Amino acid sequence: MSLLIDVVNVFVDDEGAFGNPLGIVWASPGTRKREQEIAADLGFSETIFIDEVSGSRVTARIFTPVGGLPFAGHPTVGLATWLHRSGDDITEIAVPAGLVKVRVDGDEVFVTARAEWTPAFEFHELSSPTDVEAVDPAAFGEGKHYVWAWSDEAGGRLRARMFAPALGIAEDEATGSAAIRLTSHLGRDLVIAQGAGSRMRTHLREGGQIEVGGATSPARVIELA
Repeated sequence: MSLLIDVVNVFVDDEGAFGNPLGIVWASPGTRKREQEIAADLGFSETIFIDEVSGSRVTARIFTPVGGLPFAGHPTVGLATWLHRSGDDITEIAVPAGLVKVRVDGDEVFVTARAEWTPAFEFHELSSPTDVEAVDPAAFGEGKHYVWAWSDEAGGRLRARMFAPALGIAEDEATGSAAIRLTSHLGRDLVIAQGAGSRMRTHLREGGQIEVGGATSPARVIELA
């Protein structure tokens, strides 16, 4: 049975380029218990399945190519943006980790979550953005690694890359959950350039919560046989 899937790129730059691809799937009897298979076949770092939209809340589940996640940044930002563009006034996303708040700010969408909802990344601070760009993904055979360096420490700007063989992801183009975890670790708002050119921003909020967001591309539709 073929399946039509909406795909957006999340955390694109100012020109709408780069960003992390996200598959968006309406859950149905045809997708039940096939979520992992579908996510693996798509091959994106994450695919999100919509279980229900009720008023201003959407309930969803997130899968990498090798397993489910209780929360992830780019899937929730991408889903919220996609639904907002469809005319749904979504203010909350219920995922297995908890309730994610949504805020729309012009062309950007932000979600608020807790650092403890995210995977425990191993952070590697390097001396310069050039050093970050020179890292070979083959250096990481296991685990979840976030490599970063300041490009403008006073302005909270940094360059980063993420490698997560443990999640079935050799290199992730843009990682909202790692941005949340690093924001908590450093205790300050950040502007992050990750991967080939993706962009995201984070803000510290009250009660230990952290907001991450950015811009998302228009959707395209692909067919999965």
